[in-house]
Amino acid sequence: MTVPPEGLPLAAEFPDASREQWRRLVEGVLSKSGTRIAAGTPAEDALASTLQDGLRARPLYTAEDAPAPAAAGYPGFPPFVRGGRPQGPAVAGWEVRQYHADPDPARAAEAVLADLEHGGGSVWLTLGEAGLPVSALPTVLRDVYLDLAGVVLDAGPQTKAAAERFFQLLAERAVANEAATGSLGADPLGLLARTGSVADGADDTGDDATTARLAEAAELAARCHRDYPGLRALTVDALAYHEAGASPAQELGAALATGVAYLRELTAAGLSVDAAAGQLEFRFAATEDQFLTIAKFRAARRLWARVAEVSGVSPQAAAQRQHAVTSAVMMTARDPWVNMLRTTVATLAAGVGGADAVTVLPFDSALGLPDAFARRIACNTQAILLEESHLGRVIDPAGGSWYVEQLTEELAQAAWAWFQEIERAGGLRAALDSGLIGERIAATWAERSARLAKRREPITGVSEFPNLGEQPLVREPAPHLPGRARPGGGGLPRVRRAEAFEALRDRSDAHLAATGSRPRLFLAALGPASAHTARATFAANLFQAGGIETVLAAGTEPAALAAEFTASGATTACLCSSDTLYAELGESVAGALKAAGAGTVLLAGRPGEQREAYQRAGVDEFVFAGGDAVALLASLLDQIGVAR
Repeated sequence: MTVPPEGLPLAAEFPDASREQWRRLVEGVLSKSGTRIAAGTPAEDALASTLQDGLRARPLYTAEDAPAPAAAGYPGFPPFVRGGRPQGPAVAGWEVRQYHADPDPARAAEAVLADLEHGGGSVWLTLGEAGLPVSALPTVLRDVYLDLAGVVLDAGPQTKAAAERFFQLLAERAVANEAATGSLGADPLGLLARTGSVADGADDTGDDATTARLAEAAELAARCHRDYPGLRALTVDALAYHEAGASPAQELGAALATGVAYLRELTAAGLSVDAAAGQLEFRFAATEDQFLTIAKFRAARRLWARVAEVSGVSPQAAAQRQHAVTSAVMMTARDPWVNMLRTTVATLAAGVGGADAVTVLPFDSALGLPDAFARRIACNTQAILLEESHLGRVIDPAGGSWYVEQLTEELAQAAWAWFQEIERAGGLRAALDSGLIGERIAATWAERSARLAKRREPITGVSEFPNLGEQPLVREPAPHLPGRARPGGGGLPRVRRAEAFEALRDRSDAHLAATGSRPRLFLAALGPASAHTARATFAANLFQAGGIETVLAAGTEPAALAAEFTASGATTACLCSSDTLYAELGESVAGALKAAGAGTVLLAGRPGEQREAYQRAGVDEFVFAGGDAVALLASLLDQIGVAR
């Protein structure tokens, strides 16, 4: 064996593999699998995944695909792709920010203290109609050292009153001005997006109210800049767009347009451009799509760095302050324990992406007010990633990944194009008023809803691997549940991925409560287990996603299967087997089931050329991967007699 010279890698004696060689090998594998590739189409296109915003994830990336290293820069320097600080999170990690919206002041005070004791670094309080009364702020923060723990307010139309009460509390507690940290959370345009109004009263709406709220935000910013260097006055909250169903690029573009509008407002009010930029904190959603989330936070910093550059912001003030919140859209009310996995991946991605502060929504947040266990798990998720996995000790761990760098670049380009479209429409405020943003987001959500309905985007525990026997968790209703109508009833909607399937499960639960049994479907499994198991498993998983209980019987005799169907008490049946046995037994079994009283007979699989023959024998519908599961299940529940 020849030992390579010192300093050379072990692979030095082997020739480099080219992309063309890899393509030829892939084409050979695809050919053997029966996958057809159009002439002239690169092999990797057959293996590429389509993402939102026209992005595609390819199976292979090389150095040729990545942007030039100079495009990402260095941590702490423009364009801040690799982080807003030179040291990254390596010194103290990111800020663990816990969310609280319990309207009971005593319980909220207890929960806040518990979270800080368990590793939280700051608290995020929802005040007003959606959470705590503003007057309860001293009670909730009574045991909090305000010179150590940051406080972030989210008071909507009561922002000014909440800010004044917080300033008063700081004075009462003799907290040094420079020791107070956090954000006042003023976000007039975000409030406009969420509710359709920035006003307290129904009669105080329109442009005058919007202008008044922006002026109040500018006054708070001037006060923070003058007296409280650790406090930021404004939050650019992109969650309003994400929770309405926006794509990552739409979320980033809307946030960018909001930030630009606030820069204009603050500088017009007399702040320097550096001071104005320093008053903004940006809030983005972190989802279970790990790489897309990493790319989103990196792209957001690059986009804002470009805005700061053309606005004249100095490099020292141009870094974007980012607050990541695990997505409410991805949370499920059914099998909520899986939410722990979703939020863990989202938190990891936000941390790797360089977020400055991270909030993990408790796993039961889609059900109502979280309990102490759920809040503890939310806090511990971050503690494990920071203190045991040491995720914060590496600066930009995704940097240099050809895939991540290219995805960051493509997402930034898509977001910039949407931002420019908003600006051409007159800015964010005009784009909201005209309906441009709402209509575009609605179209995006409609596309995604179609993928969800077809289970192209599976939801574990809901659209895939549902558990009909799960014991539901019961929580006290929250004043502002994720995925439900917003206070005020206007503005952009709130959506969750699982809503359509969970509505079907709700119908099934109501039927169980009313009749003592769930809607039922008979699976006629033809032949041996080796022939029917794959499709029977697929069918059972599909029907249970709609709350339909399945009863399976295997055999080859039509009369015997018809008798089993009658004994099952079901009124609907589905044939499950291989194509070979379908051709042999499908027509006779379908006819026997129809004769036994089956109102609807389905067949699991694509029928091919036998479609008409099966339909003549009694098969009403065919179920297969890629079909509209929500429409099918809703129709079956109707046929079974389950009330809507």
